[in-house]
Amino acid sequence: MQARVSAYYALMDGRRSLRHFSDKAVARNLIEKIVMTASTAPSGAHKQPWTFCVVGNPKIKKAIRQAAEQEEYENYHGRMSDDWLKDLEPFDTDWHKPFLETAPWLIIPFKKSYDVDEKGNHSKNYYVNESVGLACGFLLTAIHNAGLVALTHTPSPMRFLQDILQRPDNERPFLVIPVGYPADGVEVPVLERKKLADVAKFF
Repeated sequence: MQARVSAYYALMDGRRSLRHFSDKAVARNLIEKIVMTASTAPSGAHKQPWTFCVVGNPKIKKAIRQAAEQEEYENYHGRMSDDWLKDLEPFDTDWHKPFLETAPWLIIPFKKSYDVDEKGNHSKNYYVNESVGLACGFLLTAIHNAGLVALTHTPSPMRFLQDILQRPDNERPFLVIPVGYPADGVEVPVLERKKLADVAKFF
């Protein structure tokens, strides 16, 4: 158990978010297994209130990029506070989001506030944000374990994703996660994670 825990921590401690992707293809069956791993996450009353929209079509990715950049331009030119913009400086990011087209896949989790059966009847889902958040954590872990890289992208507002992907009224976009291989020679900022004493209290 000690060996397994240590090895898994070492694996996950090497995970980094990435903004520069290669366009190298990633096999669809890998992505399918990654999504199914995410779907093993716990959920309120086992409702599994998520839909993972997986986009590989270049035309759809381009439409998503165009809409996302329009929202991000507004964010970087008025919506974001000065403190927020300053905190983003080490990551060398701005409103341009080329990774939305370059990455071979975009995984877009949608949260379902309620389910609708074939007769149109509604049934409530519980702890939806918490459940979908857990599934996204499982998703990122599975992506890293596969030897791929990802980014948790949160253009806001995200209503355009519902329109482009023609999702029903009971679904709302939660994240945009580009997935693929890192670009050649890509570097990430040197970041220090908090120590155990800073993130945990034992009683």
